[in-house]
Amino acid sequence: MPAEPLRYTLRHHRAAMLRTFSISALGSITYYVGIIYVPTFLATTGRRGESEALGLSTVAAVVVILVTPLVGLISDRLGRRRVLIGLAGANALLPITLFSLMHAASTPQAVFGAVVLAVLAGGVSAVGAAATAEQFPGEGRLSGLALGAAAATAVFGGLTPFVAELLINRTSWPLVPCAMIALVAVLVLPVLFTMPETAFAKKKGLSSPAANPGHYALLLV
Repeated sequence: MPAEPLRYTLRHHRAAMLRTFSISALGSITYYVGIIYVPTFLATTGRRGESEALGLSTVAAVVVILVTPLVGLISDRLGRRRVLIGLAGANALLPITLFSLMHAASTPQAVFGAVVLAVLAGGVSAVGAAATAEQFPGEGRLSGLALGAAAATAVFGGLTPFVAELLINRTSWPLVPCAMIALVAVLVLPVLFTMPETAFAKKKGLSSPAANPGHYALLLV
C-alpha cells in the first residue's frame, strides 16, 4: 500500500484516471440529462403537463432498473470496452431523434423516446460501475475513483441539468440537452477505443490490465 495514495495515483495512473473520468462523464450526462432532467424538459417546453412528465420519468426509472442487470451480463460476456463503445456511439447518434420524439405531441412517441433514453443511460451506468473500478489495480483505486469518477459526476451530473435549462432559455432551442449528450459521447469515444479490456481479467487469473500491462493484447477481444 503506497504511503501517499493520492500522489501515487497521480504519478502512475493518469491514463486510468482519464478513462475513469470519461466513462463517468458519459454515465453522468446520460443519466442526469436523459432521465433526471426529462420531466423539467417536458414541462418547460410546454408539451406535457407536470403529472404526465413525472409519469414518463417514473417509466424511465423502472426501465433503468430492468436494463441494468441485463447490460451488466452482456458486458461480462462481450467485454466492457465493446459495450461502452456501442453505447457511446448510440448516445452520439440518437439523442436528437429521441428528444424530438418526446417533444412531439404524440404520447406514444414521447414514451418511446423516454424509454430508449433510459435504456442508453442505464446501460452506461451498469457497465461504467464495473469498468471504472477495473481501470486500477488495488493500489490507488480509491484515489483514482475519487479523482476521476467523482469529478466527472460533479461536472457532468450536478451542473448539466442547470446548464441545459439555461441554454434552452438563452437559445430558444429545445433540443439543447440532446446536443450536450451527443457532444460528450463523441469526445469520449476516442478514449474508449484505446482502453484495455477488463471484463475477462479474473478468468485469466489477473487482477486488471492496469496491474498486468503485459497481458493487454491477450485481454482484447
